[in-house]
Amino acid sequence: MEEWVMELLESERSKRGVPLEAKSLNGNYYLYRSTTKYDRKSKKSRKVSEYIGRMTPSGVVERSVKQRSVYEYGNSALIRSLTGDLMNKLKKHFPDSWNDIYALAVTRLLDPVPMRSVKERWDKLYMSRDMDAHISPDSLSHILRDMGMNQDAQDSLFADLMIESRKLAFDLSSIFSRSETVNLSARGHNHEHMYLKQINMALIFDMEHYMPVCLRPVEGSVKDVKALRNTLEIMNFHGILVMDRGFTSHDLSEIMDKRMKFLMPLRRNQEEADYNMHLGSTFMYRNRGILCGFSSVESHRIYMFYDPLLAGEEASTFISLISNGKRNQSQYDMESCKFGKIAVLSNINDDPEQIYLMYKQREEIEQAFDAMKNEMENDRSYLRDDESLRGYFFISFLSLYMYYTIFVLIRAADLTSKYSVKDVLLRFSRVYRITGERKEYNSEVPASVENLDKKLGTNLFPKN
Repeated sequence: MEEWVMELLESERSKRGVPLEAKSLNGNYYLYRSTTKYDRKSKKSRKVSEYIGRMTPSGVVERSVKQRSVYEYGNSALIRSLTGDLMNKLKKHFPDSWNDIYALAVTRLLDPVPMRSVKERWDKLYMSRDMDAHISPDSLSHILRDMGMNQDAQDSLFADLMIESRKLAFDLSSIFSRSETVNLSARGHNHEHMYLKQINMALIFDMEHYMPVCLRPVEGSVKDVKALRNTLEIMNFHGILVMDRGFTSHDLSEIMDKRMKFLMPLRRNQEEADYNMHLGSTFMYRNRGILCGFSSVESHRIYMFYDPLLAGEEASTFISLISNGKRNQSQYDMESCKFGKIAVLSNINDDPEQIYLMYKQREEIEQAFDAMKNEMENDRSYLRDDESLRGYFFISFLSLYMYYTIFVLIRAADLTSKYSVKDVLLRFSRVYRITGERKEYNSEVPASVENLDKKLGTNLFPKN
């Protein structure tokens, strides 16, 4: 191979940051992106090449495509400015495919289009010009499957995101699956009381930094306690874990690391809770008066909280059920001592108000599930194998992480009542980048976008 070809090949490898190779045909040289894909049939890795362009002594002449000159700039510039740390972690754990993964996650956040339309959507963004992402419809299935098979790299990235975490929330949710060939899908019960094939999602949320830090698919019939045990195995975490109802003190003593602190609300039918305990302290929570107290059970405490406003609402609901013949007066007499009361089991000895605040913070993980399922449309899956599904979940997690980098800014600016993440991205997308042979420049920045940019503190469009 000629010396200039070798020099150009090394230069392009350094510039593009992906595996490349040069091929000779009829005296000409051509540049290809080279990688390996796992073939499920042969159970071996096979070489895959994607043509980039012809190599000449003066550079690479890329394959002829219709050139776009107007790109969406503001939305992708916002995402890129906030996710530099995530990009570096992807480079670390997925060195050969980080740009493809990042591009998929960005596209999923902006517009959850069908897989066949992902590249078309990506190409509209200005960042696609300087990020060598290969996400054609033909390559997407390979990308998802390769990610799904590399669970170790996913877990390493999750562990990196948890390094500074001191307070995490854990929860399990599910999506329905129409596939008959995905082993992760199984019939199971869900909050909609539909006994359908589903895939569970174990989500871990950092309550101090207000960010998701882990998402793993779990077989649909697996219960919370087993999902928690499997998830804890990948975590090197010794802070406070806040969970949902569904466990017992026996479950927790069996699976929790003794160095780990936890708190968990109890179901009202769990025997550990004494709803007649004396409540001798008070505090205010969002202009609501709360009575509280606690009792000790072995090495744990049971904190009890009483919200008079909630008690009135529950009493009214129960009386309505009595009037409709669905409950009776004796049941009311038995249950009324529990109205407005919340029992929380914990191995933390702290002021009850602090325990209550952590319990209420746990609601944020439910908002994260809601954003992932509804705003990013991850409530159904039609993928046909477990590896692709694991890759799809990983992309869903990354797009959720990007979503929260923007939501944290909106929340800090006290603008959640005015703007959603989708609102902000839509407004910023109205700033375009126009490219030409002589110069590049931004379109006019609408006053509303300029004002929002200032309020969020992003400063992407400073006045000259």
